[in-house]
Amino acid sequence: MFHIVLVAPEIPQNTGTIGRLCVCTEARLHLVRPLAFSLDEARIRRAGLDYWPYLDLKVHDTWDDFLAAGRPTRLFFCTTKTSRSLYDVRFVEGDTLVFGNESSGLPPPFYERYRDDLLTIPMPGVHARSHNLANAVSIVLYEALRQVRWAPR
Repeated sequence: MFHIVLVAPEIPQNTGTIGRLCVCTEARLHLVRPLAFSLDEARIRRAGLDYWPYLDLKVHDTWDDFLAAGRPTRLFFCTTKTSRSLYDVRFVEGDTLVFGNESSGLPPPFYERYRDDLLTIPMPGVHARSHNLANAVSIVLYEALRQVRWAPR
């Protein structure tokens, strides 16, 4: 139904948790290299529990490889570097939700190339820069699911 893309993820526990989330929501997880860890690390398995064998996972060497393989129709890029709220978007089945890595976010060229497709999670807290990556993916994915599956028509 939805595609989650992690670009150059760094923390295996986040990726494991996001993999588990994808199994629970029937979303496909795409990982774009470089990965800062091995996919067979115990930390991924521990965070993903026994869900990992059921994960619909695709690993791509580059962003362009992902675009060629996935041929996404609608891409949304989640970042703290925009003011457009995810709640201002009408998600549709098949949308692709893209997240950067934990320390630096999306690759710098993405901010210009995809400037009309950037979204943020509104944060009223003044002392935090961002959510944990796994939490951010959960928030955005469940808003998309709410709109597509559970919102009144």
